[in-house]
Amino acid sequence: MSQPLDAAHRHCQSLQDAVSTLRRTSLRRLAEWGTHLGTVLPVGGRLLAAGNGGSAAQAQHLTAELVGRYQQDRPAYSAIALHAETSSVTAIGNDYGFGQVFARQVAAHGRPGDVLLLLSTSGRSDNLLAAAETARDAELRVWALTGPRPNPLADAADEAVCVDSPSGATVQEAHLIAVHILCEHFDAVSGAPRTAQATAGVPLEVAVADRDGAL
Repeated sequence: MSQPLDAAHRHCQSLQDAVSTLRRTSLRRLAEWGTHLGTVLPVGGRLLAAGNGGSAAQAQHLTAELVGRYQQDRPAYSAIALHAETSSVTAIGNDYGFGQVFARQVAAHGRPGDVLLLLSTSGRSDNLLAAAETARDAELRVWALTGPRPNPLADAADEAVCVDSPSGATVQEAHLIAVHILCEHFDAVSGAPRTAQATAGVPLEVAVADRDGAL
């Protein structure tokens, strides 16, 4: 086997191991997050999400699924990717420093009962930690998707799902799976017709196992 293929197999094995652990340890928490969003967003609550680099892309992926749709047609819900507010990010960064680019937006947009979801492979980004502190002071619920514990962001959040892998690429790939599982459960509890019927009364672990048996 050629060296490039060796690397590709190691990459796939790393993801398979991480997803196996995620599946064993975190599906219930992701289901609970989906259920919570299903009670908050339809009554006017808001999801704020943020990350840096690849994690920013994952956060924006999630908000797009909620404002648009995941699989089935349903109402649009309020979800904002804070890093995508380019004028705000550059103005805040220029005036207050990069460490405040998310915290100040949380102070502007967040309301008690809203949810802030922060994504980070390291769990050590100062701007995300500042956002978590601001959010908790403003009575938002704070969730974190991170790499391995221990890390400061997981400790600063109300709840965290931590992907146990030393590879940042693997962590980000597993975060995308977590985002999709969250969206599936949100749709099931918030009224997307086919998904709600298909998963009614079925434990999330069983539904995911049936769909993703290869993992």
